[in-house]
Amino acid sequence: MSTALAPAPRRSRAPRHAAPRAAAASSVRSSAIATAAAAFNRGFQRGVQARYDAAETTPDNRRHWSAAGWLSPDAEASPDVRRTLRARARYEVANNSYARGIVLTLANDMVGTGPALQVRLPDDPELCAAIERDFETWSQAIGLPEKLRTVRMARAQDGEAFALFVVNPRVPFDAVALDLQLVEADRVCGAYDAADEDPQHVDGIRYDRFGNPLFYRVLNHHPGSPWGLGEREDSAIEYPASAVAHLFREDRPGQHRGVPELTPALPLFAQLRRYTLAVLSAAESAADFAAVLYTDMPPETAADVKPLETIALERNLVTTLPEGWKMGQLDAKQPASNYAEFKREILNEIARCLNIPFNVAAGNSSGYNYASGRLDHQVYFRSLRVEQDFTERRLLDPLFRRWLREWSLYNNRPLDAAKVPFVWYWDGQEHVDPNKEARAQAVRLANLTTTLSAEYAKQGKDWEAEVRQIAKERALLKALDLPQPGADPGDTLDDESANSNED
Repeated sequence: MSTALAPAPRRSRAPRHAAPRAAAASSVRSSAIATAAAAFNRGFQRGVQARYDAAETTPDNRRHWSAAGWLSPDAEASPDVRRTLRARARYEVANNSYARGIVLTLANDMVGTGPALQVRLPDDPELCAAIERDFETWSQAIGLPEKLRTVRMARAQDGEAFALFVVNPRVPFDAVALDLQLVEADRVCGAYDAADEDPQHVDGIRYDRFGNPLFYRVLNHHPGSPWGLGEREDSAIEYPASAVAHLFREDRPGQHRGVPELTPALPLFAQLRRYTLAVLSAAESAADFAAVLYTDMPPETAADVKPLETIALERNLVTTLPEGWKMGQLDAKQPASNYAEFKREILNEIARCLNIPFNVAAGNSSGYNYASGRLDHQVYFRSLRVEQDFTERRLLDPLFRRWLREWSLYNNRPLDAAKVPFVWYWDGQEHVDPNKEARAQAVRLANLTTTLSAEYAKQGKDWEAEVRQIAKERALLKALDLPQPGADPGDTLDDESANSNED
């Protein structure tokens, strides 16, 4: 038996002059790289030479871009900057009627009366009904809808909201003592003694090397409260990340703390207030002077009148004037005749940073028609759905899993909270034209492009509960020998109303 050996690899012999040639080529490349780097550095020293107009710095745009920087998201939103923005946003919301209305409307539209839970365990419908019923009772006991509205308002004016999962023995629900304690952003902060040089600590939040939060440092009292002033720096508690829900919008990669969502609109609120006060002051100044006395005669020929002297006039009075003097009335003109136009445009710009249409922000739809109103609301409702989904993942899902673990222990029902499927239902948004929507819904159900679950979800309803209720009502109508509702709701709608309001 013979074994075939693989032939030895052949060595390629390089010519004798290859090494000097390679060295020369390497030297040329190094020289070219050095030349390019030197030119690049000289370009930076002279200024940016770019093909983009926005990258050029000229005398015309130098002042406009003077505040533009390249700081990291956490350095740009430093604790002092965020504290200032929070104070100003809270001031506007507390004193500006439009700011207050915008924030309240956003919270009310997003949360509504609160989310409804639907547990999807097909093998045990009775267990699903028991969980849903007890969770609804518990959520009303702790005021979950009110707390969710507060969280949404805090995100708008503070930039972020913190919620602690705590055990409250006074929760008026025997099965579960879990509660949701809201914490204002000012209470989550780092130590006061020195600047935190650890990049994994960001103003009271400790992260691991992958960016996952580990602990939240929460002060025992608000730093602006009588008990928080002068409080010792160690008077704080570190909560594990699993016990804290931190809700904020991450506008930049690597951002760990939130800034108020009203930040771009704060200068606009100030401009609107100043312009309104200027218009009011001009009107008051003109109205303060009913009339003035003036003369075209030389001073020595006109009657002597004391300057800036006021004369009280009675109503329906006939009087005479000093010799040579005339009476003139001031024209109460405004600083600008387009005050309403300015107010509309600036409110539209203010509401844009929150994805709110003008008619919702202003509470006035007098200038809207059906088409424009519905188009604006489609964008607005889509934004609300994104906010609801964000709240579900960041707050409601971990909250329910904690609640379900306690509930299953109390009721001696072995459940794996992490594997129980469930969904949330929010209040539906009313359609501008119910007739059109009903017809479209009937068509979608007829051609199988939608389901009862999806259609009821748009109204914030549980389709199974609604179908059971319909069956119960129809059985009662049949027992009482009463007419049943029509099978096709679209047939009962008159064509005239359905074809109206097209514009």
